[in-house]
Amino acid sequence: MSPNYVITQKQNLSETVVRMEIRAPEIAKRRRAGQFVVLKIDEKGERIPLTIVDSDAEAGTITIIFQVVGKTTARMAEEMGVGDAFEVVQGPLGRPTEIENFGRVVCVGGGVGVGVIYPITKALKEAGNEVVSIIGARTKDLVILEDEMAAVSDRLIVCTDDGSYGFHGFVSVVLEDLIASGERIDRVFAIGPVPMMKVVAEVTRPAGIPTIVSLNPIMVDATGMCGACRVSVGGRTRFACVDGPEFDGHEVDFDLLTKRLRMYCEQEAEAYERHRCGWHGN
Repeated sequence: MSPNYVITQKQNLSETVVRMEIRAPEIAKRRRAGQFVVLKIDEKGERIPLTIVDSDAEAGTITIIFQVVGKTTARMAEEMGVGDAFEVVQGPLGRPTEIENFGRVVCVGGGVGVGVIYPITKALKEAGNEVVSIIGARTKDLVILEDEMAAVSDRLIVCTDDGSYGFHGFVSVVLEDLIASGERIDRVFAIGPVPMMKVVAEVTRPAGIPTIVSLNPIMVDATGMCGACRVSVGGRTRFACVDGPEFDGHEVDFDLLTKRLRMYCEQEAEAYERHRCGWHGN
């Protein structure tokens, strides 16, 4: 394993969400908001894409946040710690977020998607935008990066599905209320579960507010060669790894994206269950 990809910090943000800092000097120097890396634990491991949440060019480190949803993320959470290293960390990949002074922007993050929206929010604030952020999770215990988001926002609204903290309801409802109140909104950035992004896009469509979403289809090589991450945007086939991961939310075929994300659910669940049971065969 490369000494460049050593884990320098690890922190549990919730029961299933983990933050890691990894030594990757070249990536730390070049990465921009919205870009991601592809990680591989070892020679037999799968390649998984994860957004670069933050970086420190001087220290030569990048920060990632992931949720335990399958075998690889479970191994990362359970088996890897400070001093361990990834075999591969490839990046920065994807097109950076289009950052400029749009005026007043709303950044919407759901679940672990808050980790993805954070670097974008930070960059938008640094570019001079007035930033209203709406973040949400199922319960209070699953809310992440609240302090970090507050530090880069002019206003932060926290939501929980069960009402255990902040606004009782979905992030889309808060956004809908802001629009209905007549507040000027020049652009919306929404990142989170596919159903959430779809609803946000439908909320902003009648008002004609440009809405950017970040898509998370299955990826393999992340260079545009394998075609695994193809999505339909505006009736055209695009590849999330090289054409995205961000697209106009009003043009994304979310139904097709959902179907593609479910293609390997059975195999993923089987691999995760075998890992949980300690089965290490082929």
